[in-house]
Amino acid sequence: MQTQLPAEYIATDRGRRANEILRSCVHCGFCNATCPTYQLSGDELDGPRGRIYLIKEFLEGAQSPARVTEHLDRCLTCRACETTCPSGVAYGELAEIARAEIGPQRAGIQGGLRRFLQWLVPNPRRLRLLSRLGKYARFALPRPLAAQVPNQVTQALVANTQGSRQILLLQGCAQQVTTGGVNQALQDLLQTRGIGVMTSPMEGCCGSLDLHLGDEDKTLKAVRNNVDALYPLLGTVDAIVSTASGCGVTVKDYGRLLAAEPEYAERAAKVAAATLDVSEYLSRKLPESAQPLKAIHPGMRVAWHAPCSLQHGQQSEGVVESLLTNAGYALVPVQDAHLCCGSAGTYSVLQPVWAEQLRENKLRALQREAPDMIATANVGCQTHLAMGANTPVVHWIELVS
Repeated sequence: MQTQLPAEYIATDRGRRANEILRSCVHCGFCNATCPTYQLSGDELDGPRGRIYLIKEFLEGAQSPARVTEHLDRCLTCRACETTCPSGVAYGELAEIARAEIGPQRAGIQGGLRRFLQWLVPNPRRLRLLSRLGKYARFALPRPLAAQVPNQVTQALVANTQGSRQILLLQGCAQQVTTGGVNQALQDLLQTRGIGVMTSPMEGCCGSLDLHLGDEDKTLKAVRNNVDALYPLLGTVDAIVSTASGCGVTVKDYGRLLAAEPEYAERAAKVAAATLDVSEYLSRKLPESAQPLKAIHPGMRVAWHAPCSLQHGQQSEGVVESLLTNAGYALVPVQDAHLCCGSAGTYSVLQPVWAEQLRENKLRALQREAPDMIATANVGCQTHLAMGANTPVVHWIELVS
């Protein structure tokens, strides 16, 4: 793709990178074939190729921010286009650049919702308190918010465990409040294999929420906080482990996000390199002498939903499937497994109509073979799917021991 970005913008690190990404696109359109939002609307501007053109014109000064914002806000950042792209276009990074240039501010109700989510979700104390109160006030909340109020509120891990080896477990924000049992299940599983679990009391939000909303200042503040919290513990653990793939994909990117900051660049890169999804840890890092994973419900038929942050963001495919199959589960086929469920962090609140359509499509595919259980690997997918499913939805780690 030919570009005409202003010379002063290309002279910056961000401008240079944006120009590189834009020029790597060859207009082939393969990305549209796997883009969930393009499939919903059929509008070229709601697919990656169209959005790339809009971002190019915006950065060149030839496109209004309002038009770019409309279609970029509809993007799930699922990154299925990156998996499909034959040219290796780093679309997710380009979307981050455009969102940072546009900024997080929006007018009206949409703007109020965004500010509220940024205030609430990254703070587990606030989220836990309002989740408890929300159960009694669902009727008074806007429908997108009411749908997000969890039926149960869970606690963070309160005690670390010891072992011959140890991991540093990320507790997450929404996860510790809505699906805290997932981390407890992992702690129990590892304890039977002589592996301890430690947490950092200084851990905060990974930064993904603010990153996707285009708030660069808050994103980098969150990333720096976690580097300060996690880096000093690296010498005592096997790995940093995340059971929420949406958090893991962001922490794995800390090196890139802080590459321009000399004080943090090296430490951030080491934190990123030490971070593994729980499936990576269990498939690669368990001692050979450790007992293999066992199915809690042997023979149960499971429909596996791979979160976009795992299969496209972290480029991890087939790992969880192998672990579940080897443990004793029967995985049923799922059509269009590459497509997003519509959760996508705050997307289900900010774009509820499209999010619900995507969830309906995904649940139709997941439940087509009448599985006993739907398993996934991210808190957002788990809670979003559970709202509309007739089949129990769990994190896959809750199915093994």
